[in-house]
Amino acid sequence: MDFTNLLNQVKQKQPITISDVWAQGRTVFGGVSTAMLYAAMRTEVESKRVLRSMNTSFVGPLKVGIPVILEVEVLRVGRSVTQVVARAIQEKQVAIVSQASFGMDRESRITVEANITHQLVEPEKGFFIKYQEGVTPPFLKHFDLSLCLGEAPFSNSSGHDLAGWMRFANTVEETTDAHLIAAIDVWPATILQMFDEVAPASSLSWNLEFIHPHSPMKADSWFAYEASTRQAAAGYAHTEANIWNQDGELIAISRQAVVAYQ
Repeated sequence: MDFTNLLNQVKQKQPITISDVWAQGRTVFGGVSTAMLYAAMRTEVESKRVLRSMNTSFVGPLKVGIPVILEVEVLRVGRSVTQVVARAIQEKQVAIVSQASFGMDRESRITVEANITHQLVEPEKGFFIKYQEGVTPPFLKHFDLSLCLGEAPFSNSSGHDLAGWMRFANTVEETTDAHLIAAIDVWPATILQMFDEVAPASSLSWNLEFIHPHSPMKADSWFAYEASTRQAAAGYAHTEANIWNQDGELIAISRQAVVAYQ
């Protein structure tokens, strides 16, 4: 099941069974599950209202091979902003819940340019962790990653930041916000490189802010990613990342609360 087919199933508004090609440990890869909730919400919002922010809580594991129901509730349709909630329900339990704000452009005399830049050199090819059955999560097969800063997970590194490039491994017809959501979450938690042995970690919550306007996203383009650990202690970590498109425009800001089990 490729990502495009998965999104098409979401549009049909029927229960979806996600195959193990999108597995991450005992659950579905969080980027895909969040992208599914976004796609479900997108069907209920007029196209000129674009995603501005999305807050996701990972309540419990979303399992592969078991039907998932996506429920969408439009909370309010204002003059320029629509507020929506979506839930992923499996075996009568809420596994993931997201609240998103979709807004159209408004007239304003206030303009502050995003002056955050990166110094990453665009890769000629992707490399990071090659997929190894039983070792790395299956969803990695769907992405190209080029690591520029940081180390592989469980390498006992003293560093706690990550930077690099990402894109879908197979060329897609177009890169939508759903594709970008999935790609942003493909990176491991920044603190995993500090672990001295294999141990689990999971996202507790995820906040995404999408920045508009920006140039159209190209189907095969790389996206630059820089993430830092703002604080970590007592089994929790707080991380923040900036994402740029191939034209060097800041297009998203990502923040996560992560549970660490080492």
